[in-house]
Amino acid sequence: MRTAFHEQLDALTRSIGDMCGLAGTAMQQATQALLEADIVSAEIVISEHQNFVIQAAEAESDAFTLLALQAPVAADLRAVFSSLRNVADVERMRALALHVAKNARRRHPAHAIPDDVSDYFAEMGRIAVNIGYNAKDVVLSRDPYKAAKLADEDDAMDELHCHLFAVVMDRQWPHPVATAVDITLLSRYYERFADHAVEIGRRVIFQATGTPIT
Repeated sequence: MRTAFHEQLDALTRSIGDMCGLAGTAMQQATQALLEADIVSAEIVISEHQNFVIQAAEAESDAFTLLALQAPVAADLRAVFSSLRNVADVERMRALALHVAKNARRRHPAHAIPDDVSDYFAEMGRIAVNIGYNAKDVVLSRDPYKAAKLADEDDAMDELHCHLFAVVMDRQWPHPVATAVDITLLSRYYERFADHAVEIGRRVIFQATGTPIT
């Protein structure tokens, strides 16, 4: 019985890890759509989102099955509950990539962001893609040290987010209000993407050490 439980838990963990990687890939494609007014990349992110939602629902169902049929206790119970929360976070990460892609599609054939902030979004995209792939590695390795390092990438993202907000609030801002709104929302999408990855890392630490998440 315990062997079957751990095999099923390992399969659930692999599924969540794969979804972290897929979220990173989606944000990479969405960022390309944003920076290059690439409608093909935007449509890929949008069209594939429902498949991701189905995968997330299946992972959630698997976690509930483990709870209902295997009656896990102690560390195993922590792992299953953490997996349930991780599914919700990685699904939100993918949804944030979807928001970026939809913004790029809405503004097509024009670029959704002006040239003078494109470097900021290129860097935010780079960080988001890295943190998505690193979250995959963290989930699969269950390494609390690697999990803690996700917060460093999140800090870099937060700095960019705050700086962009200051840019659009500057009195010398040369673009329309609608552009400022787009940039503020887009920056928030990237910032929240990183936040959700950090939450996944915090749960990996909790699973590994039993230290409560504060």
